[in-house]
Amino acid sequence: MNTVVALSTPRGRGALAVIRLSGPQAIAIAQRLARLDDFEPRRATLTKLRSVADEEVLDQVLLTCFPAPHSLTGEDVVEISCHGSPAIVRRIVDATIELGAVLAAPGEFTLRALTNGKIDLAQAEAIRDLIAAQTDAAVKQAARQLNGELSNALDPFKQELIEVIVLLESALEFVEDDLPEPQLNQLEETLVSVIGGVTRLSQSYSAGRLLRDGARVAITGRPNVGKSSLFNSLVHSERAIVTDVPGTTRDTLSELIDIGGVPVVVTDTAGLRETSDNVERLGVERTHRAMGDADLVVVVLDGSTEVGPEDQELLDRTADTRRIVVLNKSDLPDFRSSSRCLPAVGAINVSARTGAGLANLHSAIVAKLNSDGAEDGSLLITNARHYDLLRNAKRELEVALECLRGRHSEELVLAPLHNALKLLGQITGETTTEDILSEIFATFCIGK
Repeated sequence: MNTVVALSTPRGRGALAVIRLSGPQAIAIAQRLARLDDFEPRRATLTKLRSVADEEVLDQVLLTCFPAPHSLTGEDVVEISCHGSPAIVRRIVDATIELGAVLAAPGEFTLRALTNGKIDLAQAEAIRDLIAAQTDAAVKQAARQLNGELSNALDPFKQELIEVIVLLESALEFVEDDLPEPQLNQLEETLVSVIGGVTRLSQSYSAGRLLRDGARVAITGRPNVGKSSLFNSLVHSERAIVTDVPGTTRDTLSELIDIGGVPVVVTDTAGLRETSDNVERLGVERTHRAMGDADLVVVVLDGSTEVGPEDQELLDRTADTRRIVVLNKSDLPDFRSSSRCLPAVGAINVSARTGAGLANLHSAIVAKLNSDGAEDGSLLITNARHYDLLRNAKRELEVALECLRGRHSEELVLAPLHNALKLLGQITGETTTEDILSEIFATFCIGK
């Protein structure tokens, strides 16, 4: 096994940088550069690194060594904390390469931890998700998976399947008569229980996907209803130009915000109306595209005026989409609330100018986006690969249950059970092929 090296902190200039080595020669390379005979394990040592060819000082650093197997990767690991100049980092990395290290591939440190049994595949993917998390809620879910919560949730299902398989295999090999009816009924109950657990996990993907990938919300409506003002209120910044002139917004404007733990890209759009202005017409076309790409459309109406034909046309057009209707300008004296002008729509009364009703709008956005989600505080499936494996495992289990209820032969029940067990094992890496592992770890950053 080669000794690998990589920068583990972000590239670019900074106060400090951390370079990591892992492999059989990691400690020897560090000793050679530091001109030291030994390091105290897991204790930072202040020292100077010198070039291989001469005694030129590369940098004054903190060296920390973690001898195998008590390390991140299960191998000898050395972490070098140096000054964050890209030139210094490059010189130190080059010096380690001169002594036999090779540059690490994306995710190689985590892959070595997986190979050496320090973590399972679900935990490895959680490291990637933790780095990419955009909100506190996403961090918490990734941390739960990193701590093994998903793996622990799957273990009882796999153990119950193994017990069912062993019993059926034994009946197939050693028992001439059929299994007694009470025992078959017990097997049915076990499979129903496992199917229920797998289903609950897979159904949480709708909410988990939002935490990981975020959602797109388009704010739309006719000109001068307050779309840009509402956009500015949501993003807590004067990002969009607001005037009394209809058609001020000519193009889409987007901003990433956190709403209830969900990363949301909010897009302000041009007002929808018939126009002879070529530039404004292009903006209207982009509005339609933004609405089509959005996970949720927020239709803004002016609550201080009657609902006009253009408003009604937009309401009709978005009736079958995931939407929220907002009546803006609730701070004005002639405001007509949703209960008066749109009782059947369930619109939300807000004032983009004063902020009144924005908390209700936040809650409504999260509720609409998470309409198929899991209960608060529950473990969520955030990974599309896990979701597909759980769905496929559920289908195999349902086939096995149908065969068992039909009292078919043990072979017909066992085949889908083995498939389901293999699929669940792929989540944690027990039955994952090298090709799939390569594909997964290619998405990691170098140095992790």
